[in-house]
Amino acid sequence: MLKEKATYEIMIPSSIGLKESDLILGKLSGKHAFQERLEKLGFQLSASQLKKAFDSFKELADKKREIFDEDLIFIVEEQTLQMPEVYSLEYIHIVTGNKILPTATVKIKKKDHIFQEAACGDGPIDAAYRAIDKVCGLNLTLVDYSIQSLTKGKDALGEVRVKVKGKDTLVSGRGASTDIIEASAKAYLNAINRWLSREEKGDERKGRKAK
Repeated sequence: MLKEKATYEIMIPSSIGLKESDLILGKLSGKHAFQERLEKLGFQLSASQLKKAFDSFKELADKKREIFDEDLIFIVEEQTLQMPEVYSLEYIHIVTGNKILPTATVKIKKKDHIFQEAACGDGPIDAAYRAIDKVCGLNLTLVDYSIQSLTKGKDALGEVRVKVKGKDTLVSGRGASTDIIEASAKAYLNAINRWLSREEKGDERKGRKAK
């Protein structure tokens, strides 16, 4: 989007009694418009945070036509609250139908390595989680799963929240996407990463006590 507002606003906001126009961002919106909107929402990001957030914005804009404030808030929260990732989702493919056993194929990145596994399940999400379990090799129990729409429209961003438990550690995770299966996989991996981080910190505390 061009910096000169006259090139994309139909009328001057002040001419109808408004201080600023409330434009919805989209695929053609540039970094300046993106940063300006974030500042109006109260966010001040560093240069590196802004770059990561803008990259996430462009990726989302390829999937949905209109980007709302709720989308931007989620993007910023994901970037600023992000913890080090042990596992991240590279690819997910689902085969399902009313007479087909749901099957999921996932590619998961760990450091510089990509691991691929496939699994069947009672539904597409169950199949995806089973495939992820094969990669991670953890015996975690899914305690809770919920989904909500973050924005409006048919291409709304859906957020999935999960709780998983392993040993005596209960953690939560969340993920968002216009594709609910992808959001579910991201939420599960987010929870796994949190669980691994919690376990690592617990081991460090035990090590210090042993000394």
